[in-house]
Amino acid sequence: MALALQWHPCRVHEGYGVASGRSPDTPYPAGSISLQAPLFAARGIDLSRYYSGTLNLGFDDTRWQLRCPDAQIEQLRWTDRHPPESFSFWSVALRWQGQPESVAGLIYWPHPETKCAHHQDSDRLEVLAPWIAGIASVQALELGVDPGRCRRIRPRRLQAQLLEACKFRVLASQEAFFADFERDGQLVPASLRRWIQGVLPLALDLSDAELAAVLAQARDLYCESGPSRAV
Repeated sequence: MALALQWHPCRVHEGYGVASGRSPDTPYPAGSISLQAPLFAARGIDLSRYYSGTLNLGFDDTRWQLRCPDAQIEQLRWTDRHPPESFSFWSVALRWQGQPESVAGLIYWPHPETKCAHHQDSDRLEVLAPWIAGIASVQALELGVDPGRCRRIRPRRLQAQLLEACKFRVLASQEAFFADFERDGQLVPASLRRWIQGVLPLALDLSDAELAAVLAQARDLYCESGPSRAV
């Protein structure tokens, strides 16, 4: 692939066995990918080079922000068992950790809002790739993605960095630090995000609930009136 990829360590996890048809309980013995592939091909997405099943790749402390897919299909009726689904695909590469050789693959993303069952955890990606013998037992894998379109967000790391950015400001200002970010005891996200923009822009990827948790922890740890110092 010509573009500069960003590589992320990952592990193969056991999937539901629906995409490949390996699960004894699946309603699609041939596998959902085999059923979908001809319909994808009719819309210009050729999966013939890939194994008819997905690799379920896990990434520690991660959720993915995916945008501008290479291909997208809206409202595809591929089964009569549930309503149509939408799908997006991104070109990626997979390799053994630190090795130069890689194989091309695709992120396979059934849109969660149209998917009725078998939802993936936020730290997982489903990837289509050629058959690779023994890959299920390999731990040292890396996924290469276009960082402009496939961004890995690491909430716990960002929360720790934001807490550190708050530390000395809270120690110096105490409750006055929080005045600009709260109203009637409730977080005002827009105000907090304006401050974060100038301090730690990457933390803007955190949700409002995650930001509120950082403020609560900062108050507890660094304010003289925090719960940990109550008597």
